[in-house]
This record gives sequence, C-alpha cells and structure tokens, in this order.
Amino acid sequence: MNWDSGVAAAALSLRARLLAGSAISLVIVTPVLAQSNAVASAAGEQVLIQAPAPSDYKVDLPMLDKLTEPLVNTPQSIDTISQQELQDRAATNLNDALRNVPSITLGAGEFMWQGNNPSIRGFAGRTDLFLDGMRDIGSYYRDPFDLQDIEVLEGPSSILFGRGSTGGVINQVSKMPQTDPFLQGTVAVGTDLTRRATADIDQPLVGLGQGAAFRVDLMGDQGDVAERDGTKVSRYGFAPSVALGLGTGTRAIFSYFHQSANDVPDYGFPWYFGRPAPVPRQNFYGFSDDYLDTSADIGTITVEHDFAPNLTLRDQLRDADYTRMERLTQATLPGLATPPTPVAGIAVNRAVYGGHSQEQFVENQLDVIGKINFGFVQQDLVAGGEIGRERSAPEFDDGANVPTASLLDPGKPLPYPGGMFERFHADTRANTAGVYAEDTLKFGSQWQVILGWRWDVFDLKYRSQAFSVPPAPTGNIVATNNQNRDDEAPSYRAAVVYKPAENGSIYVMYGTSFDPSAEALSLLTNAETFQVSNEFLAPEKNRSYEAGTKWELLNNRLSTSLAVFRLETSNAPVPDPNNTGFNILDGLERVDGVELLAEGRLTDNWQISGGYDYLDGKVVRSSAIGAAPGSPLTNTPTNSFTVWTTYELPFGLVIGGGPHYLGARVAQNTKPIETAPSYWTFDAMAKYPLSANMALQLNVYNLTDTYYFDQLHPHFVIPGAGRSALLTLEFRY
Repeated sequence: MNWDSGVAAAALSLRARLLAGSAISLVIVTPVLAQSNAVASAAGEQVLIQAPAPSDYKVDLPMLDKLTEPLVNTPQSIDTISQQELQDRAATNLNDALRNVPSITLGAGEFMWQGNNPSIRGFAGRTDLFLDGMRDIGSYYRDPFDLQDIEVLEGPSSILFGRGSTGGVINQVSKMPQTDPFLQGTVAVGTDLTRRATADIDQPLVGLGQGAAFRVDLMGDQGDVAERDGTKVSRYGFAPSVALGLGTGTRAIFSYFHQSANDVPDYGFPWYFGRPAPVPRQNFYGFSDDYLDTSADIGTITVEHDFAPNLTLRDQLRDADYTRMERLTQATLPGLATPPTPVAGIAVNRAVYGGHSQEQFVENQLDVIGKINFGFVQQDLVAGGEIGRERSAPEFDDGANVPTASLLDPGKPLPYPGGMFERFHADTRANTAGVYAEDTLKFGSQWQVILGWRWDVFDLKYRSQAFSVPPAPTGNIVATNNQNRDDEAPSYRAAVVYKPAENGSIYVMYGTSFDPSAEALSLLTNAETFQVSNEFLAPEKNRSYEAGTKWELLNNRLSTSLAVFRLETSNAPVPDPNNTGFNILDGLERVDGVELLAEGRLTDNWQISGGYDYLDGKVVRSSAIGAAPGSPLTNTPTNSFTVWTTYELPFGLVIGGGPHYLGARVAQNTKPIETAPSYWTFDAMAKYPLSANMALQLNVYNLTDTYYFDQLHPHFVIPGAGRSALLTLEFRY
C-alpha cells in the first residue's frame, strides 16, 4: 500500500535538470512527476530521474539544492529519515525521529532556551537546525507533521550553511504541493491520554494555470508522558502552501508554517553526587501550573527559473517569528548534602524560573546552479549568497519563596505558591551576510574533485540589563552591558571521489566551520548566574577530516556507507585562570570516530534503517582550571547503535521494530563529574490494511519498560518515558 505522499514536483524538477546527462538511470514511481522530470541532456537524450519509491526508507537524491550529486556520490556522511520511516515509527516530535540516527544524542532544554537540543558527533547542534535550507532558530519542540524527509549532514558544513555546524546540520524538508489531488491523514489514540490527528490535503488549482496546486497539512496533539507524573504535551499546527508552474521553466511556491504548544515542561531529577538521583521514574518536582507556551510562524517564498536546461536561478525569502513564555521548576540538592546522605533524608531546593522571549529571523538566499562542460571536464557549479537579520529579546525572571520538596517522594504536584521578580533582560541583534561557491569537477566517469569556499559576516549588537535580587528591593537596574562585535570568517571544503563502479564510491573530504561567541544570539553562558564568559572572544574554528565509501547493493535497493573521521575544535573556549568568570580560546577538543549506515530493502518485503557509531571524544588541551586533558566530551557516548526494520507478510500485515543502544555519557566533565549510564530500549509496530484506503497501525515504545536517562544537562537529567502505545488509523483518498 502507498501511504507516502511522494516527493514534491518542484524539487525533483530542479534536481532533474542538475543531473541531466549524468550516468544515473532510475525509475519514476509517481506518474505526474514522470511528466515533469523527463528532461533533455546535453546530447539531446531524455533522462528519467528516479524519485524514491513512496514506501521506501532508501532515499537516492539529496533534498538540499546545493548538493548536486546523488547521495552515493556525495563525499559526506548523510543520514536521511524518510517520510515512510517517520510514519512507521509514528514519530510525533523531532526528538523521536532523531533517535534513529546513531550520531545524534539528545540534551535537555534550559532556562535560556527550550526545544530540541541535539548533539551531532559530540558537538552541540541546537543552533544547527534548518528548515528547507534556512536556519530555524526558534526555541520550540518541532512536530514532523509537515515534513517530507529529515536530512542529517554530518561534519562541518559552514560552506553551505554559514556559522555553526561543527558536528553537522539537521535539515528538515517540508511537504510541498503536487499536481495529483489527494486527501490523507491519521487519527490516533494511546496510553497516557494521548490523542492525535493529522490531515494532508492536496488539490490542483486549474484556474491558476499549468502546474498550480494547493496543499495544507494540519495537526493536533495532546497527552501525558508515560510514567512522568505532571508532564503534559498540547500542541497544534497548520501549514498551507501554494505552488505555481510546477513542471514548467518558472516555478514559485508560497508557504506558511504555524505551530503552537502549551506544555507542562519536564526538568527531570537533580544529579545525586555524580549520578542521576536514585528515585522513582514518576517523581515530578515541578508545580501543577508550570507552563511552557511556544509558537512558531514561518512564511517563505521560493522562486526558481530555468534560463537553460542546465542553468537555474533560485531565490528564497523567509520571515519567521518565534515566541516563548514559561515558568518552570528545577530541583537541586541542598548545599549541605554530602555523600553518603541518604535519599530519604534530602529535601531538594526548587528553583523556579520564568520569563518570555521573542526571536525574529528575516533572510534572503539567492543561488545559481548549473553545469558547464569543458572538453573532458564537466563542472557542476553552485554559487550564491544570503543576507539577513536575526534578533532575540528574552526576559528572565526568578521565583521567590519557593518551598522545598522531598527528593524521595515530592508528592502530588500542587499550584505554585510563590512570587516572581525580574532578573535579566537582553536584546541581541545580528546582521548576517555570506557568499559561497562550490564546484564539482568530473574527470570522466570515475573521478570527481569538489572545491568550495565561503565568506561570512556576523555583525552583532548585544544589550542587557540585570536587576536587583532579594533581600534588596527588586526591580532596580544593577548592571548593564552593551557590546558590539563584527566577525568575518572564511570556510572551506575539498574532496576527491573515486568511483570504482557505477553503484559505489570512495572518497576523502576536508571541511571547516566557525562558531561566533554569540552564535545562539546570546552572550550568556550560564542561565543561573548570567555570566557572559565568551563576550570578548573571536569565533571558534573547527575542521573535519573524513574518508569513506558508499555502495548501492542488492540491485540498488540498499544504501550502505562506512566513514572514518576526525573533528577538531582548535581554539575551544576554556576558563581563564587569570580572570574568573571569563574564557580564553586555548582549548583543543577532538572526536575520532567510525560510522556505519544502511537503509533500504533487503528483499521486496523487508526494509531496514539503522547504523552504528563509535565516538572517541575527548579534551586534548585545556587551561589549568578547565577539564583535564583526556576528559570525555559531554553527551558523547563511545558506542551507539540503532536499527529499525519492517517486514510485510503475504496477507498484508506489516510487522516491525528494533533496538536502540546508547553508551554512557557525561553531562559535566569537570568536578563533580556527572555520568548517565548506558541503556537499551526496544520499539515495535504492526500495521494491517483494512481496505484499499485505510490501515490500522499499533506502535509500542520502550517495550521492555526500561528505566533510562534520555536527556542530559549539567544541572539536571530527564528520564525517558516508560512503556507506552499508540493506535493509529491511517486513511488516503
């Protein structure tokens, strides 16, 4: 049965033009796309470009326009989560989807920020979340209801994305209109009062000319979290889009995305002398009226024009606004508690934090993508630039007269009895600009050389005010900070690809990236003391070395890749031994690793997606008061392993599941060292077609009800959810 909506015609049309004349010979599976993607090569031949089969885990082509080669020929580890895998796993938030990427570990949100906080190959990636190739800066938990695919590009990628991307980039790919009409959706109920519904509607707009279509995606989701008393999730979203000229030489897409959430946030347990507090998983130390209210509003206009079969101009303009209001509770051990104070004898302090924030993002990207032939050398050239403005304006409040709670038994959550007072205001504005060019030179059918360069400007203006705290009268300004900083930095990429056969490649790659001190639109480095330890620092510099091989096996039904790599931050910030509270750029952090990935079909009925990562992440050089050389990097497990597989039985029943293993991780690598233990979890699913248009799917998560720790922070640790189940009715017409 085909439950996938396929690949957007506009995106594939552009890729068809880029790949015309190459050695790719694949199969179109959606008839309307076949009409728009048979394009003329330089020799006058018709080239039919393959879209991934709608029910496949395997994805052949990158969805990022700046990558001009099929994934098997792209000299970088790229892990793609297809829409079919998202559906089979019944993923309801981005964190669920990313758990099947072995290079990613999850961190907890913080007072300064909320939302998804992944680490990629051992380096924080919270600011490396992108939506259709443009930065997605909001502090919110992303729901995949409007996503076609998720691409994880691993290793420094500043050449394509600008600042950040030390460990990699997560690019979310939106669903776009098609010229086939359909109506599809889901209705789901589950344990822990879970209720969820989605709808995906696509309709051609005949009156607006050839290739005009409208699409809208809708979502509503409510529920608790299994065995986490007090935590609640409530969100809804809608994403309409209109396309004009699909399949023609000029295409335009107007899209809008909105998501709102009203949650009770989970701040887990305090650390108990270097390990998670040994208390029941259900313990909740917050108050019943804690809240985290977020919204994201993202409007995008994309226009593409083909000046020739091998020359396309693409412009994308985005205006995004994000808001956040919160009051949350974090439990901490009292200062007088010392080992081996028994758990039953500890009353934890409860720090209450609140405030609100608004983030704004306006950017325009212009790209030129084309082919140039010089005799025996073919060049695939991508060049362009971007200019934008970003702003973050948070207010932070603290709680007063907050009662303590028993660490062992905090009791039923009650309303918050205390008060709040202003603590800190900040306003960060950044003007950004960048230009880039990347050229893929093909020498015959076996050799490729990729050269790329980029120049970025990050112009920062930071303003803040700190306010008085009890016992002094509150509300009085006690400190101000005004900082202006301009950073300019180049980025480079170079790679060589050798193709011993049409279905395989061997490559070596070198790339760089940089991280400004206010990369996250804030100079704060500590949300409790409001330190600005990095305010005078130049950007961090990162470099990556990677060698690997990729192969399409089993008649191109299974994609496999093996990579070995080294990532280094050569001037990492470390504490200044001569200036307490500030950092200097004198550290060296390194991750050496190996990664193995596989996705696709082992047989016609058997699919698999998964991989293994080995990460040796450590501090190589530090200051006298920083983490000792040889210390592990935070949130960087040595071993991680994940597999998801499904099998379709002869009578239509699909069964699936798989394990997820994550090794031990440290949340803090200075004293006191904080370590979360390794764990295994198992998920399972079964799906049965009720008719040609309907199917029933059951997903069971954490099948063995493992008590594990999912998200780490130096001040607290969040346990994973207990066993839960979701029953989903899918329909398509």
